[in-house]
Amino acid sequence: QVQLVESGGGLVQAGGSLRLSCTASGSIFSINAMGWYRQAPGKQRELVATITRGRNTNYGDSVKGRFTISRDDAKNTVYLQMNSLKPEDTAVYYCCMTIRRDYWGQGTQVTVSS
Repeated sequence: QVQLVESGGGLVQAGGSLRLSCTASGSIFSINAMGWYRQAPGKQRELVATITRGRNTNYGDSVKGRFTISRDDAKNTVYLQMNSLKPEDTAVYYCCMTIRRDYWGQGTQVTVSS
């Protein structure tokens, strides 16, 4: 059994920064891809960023240049540094890790006020 726990969400003003963390626990041998996705009210879940074991990264177009994804394999943790936040970044952010199959966190709310 694998569990993902996210933290770091909250309320921030436009232009501010937040750092999200997601840590996996349980029966883990190795983690392949790690990623962050988000879902705003009334919208579909969308890709924010992913990172492979080889540290190759991929970002959604709306966050390129503002967000940075990183991982610490010793801690089974993925991070998302979010800078220059905009009101349209408001959403529930979910982490996802591929460990034999995809596992998802419960989500953390990020609210950016204008």
